[in-house]
Amino acid sequence: MAISVEAGPDNKILRTPSKPVVKITADIRSFAQEMTKTMFKENGVGIAAPQCGRNIRMAVVRLNPGEKNEIIFPIINPEILELSEEMEDGEEGCLSLRGVWGKVKRHSQLLVRYKNIKGQEQNLLLDHFNARIIQHEVDHLNAMLFIDRAHEIEEKKRSKK
Repeated sequence: MAISVEAGPDNKILRTPSKPVVKITADIRSFAQEMTKTMFKENGVGIAAPQCGRNIRMAVVRLNPGEKNEIIFPIINPEILELSEEMEDGEEGCLSLRGVWGKVKRHSQLLVRYKNIKGQEQNLLLDHFNARIIQHEVDHLNAMLFIDRAHEIEEKKRSKK
């Protein structure tokens, strides 16, 4: 089953805050697999459940993308516990806003707590691009798009790397 990506800055699903996942069921595990396939098909580094049509607090992230220590996994009910004072400016795009790119200031380091697909609570301390990925996906769960934070927006075609 292919999942189509919800799109547009005024999309109702993307603009509705997501509800916590109460129980990690076979359906949730299957949905996480489909989200992962969709993220790769769309050449992304993360994808949130609302982008795949469901307002639940789950995302799939791809940390250290393109590196030999790349890791891909779902994060369920993520909660950012700490944010660094230091900020970094970086370019962001979104699978739900094709061809739109923007400069966004994000915290350069964070501590996130989430449940893994087995329901175990995990904490991760991340920095730079990995921290940006988490902040971007958690924003999706809170019904916010990167364009809401961007201080510069540009529309352009991006060549596939």
